[in-house]
Amino acid sequence: MEVDIGPRLRRLREMHGLSQRELAKRAGVSNATISLIEQNRASPSVGSLKKVLDGIPVTMADFFSADEPAREQVFFSADAFVEMAGEGGLSLRRVGRQTAGRSMEILHERYAPGADTGPTLLRHEAEEGGVVIRGRVEVTVGDQRHVLGPGDAYYFDSRLPHRFRNTGTEEAEIVSATTPPTF
Repeated sequence: MEVDIGPRLRRLREMHGLSQRELAKRAGVSNATISLIEQNRASPSVGSLKKVLDGIPVTMADFFSADEPAREQVFFSADAFVEMAGEGGLSLRRVGRQTAGRSMEILHERYAPGADTGPTLLRHEAEEGGVVIRGRVEVTVGDQRHVLGPGDAYYFDSRLPHRFRNTGTEEAEIVSATTPPTF
């Protein structure tokens, strides 16, 4: 399932009574950036979209699950995952459509060689951990940086600035969890 980011951002901004100028100011980006995203003429990185949504404020989890009916689901087929970021060789697929009422979010992440979460380091109110399934991923957390391979794991306070980047020559794959859901 793919989400049309531009129109969804525009509806959300308008629901909160914000002009493009006000949202841009709150998010620390240009008015043009907001306009281009809303027109689907620019695809924001995960970090950039998070920054814009923080200006509303709304979590990425709520952004991507808006307008979907809540229901209790236990099992999920691979085609039921929600694609949250599919640009620039990065795929972040969330297990399940809804995170409302849940205390944890699980992601299946894929990084093409050279792909990363973007030059803007991510920060959010949560804890996260994950295991590298295949490939090599450079994980930066605060002033620490480490390259992880298959079977290696990470766990950290997500309020620390962080970034993920595939430094290898093959696709990298991670299964991660975040609590509370913030993406």
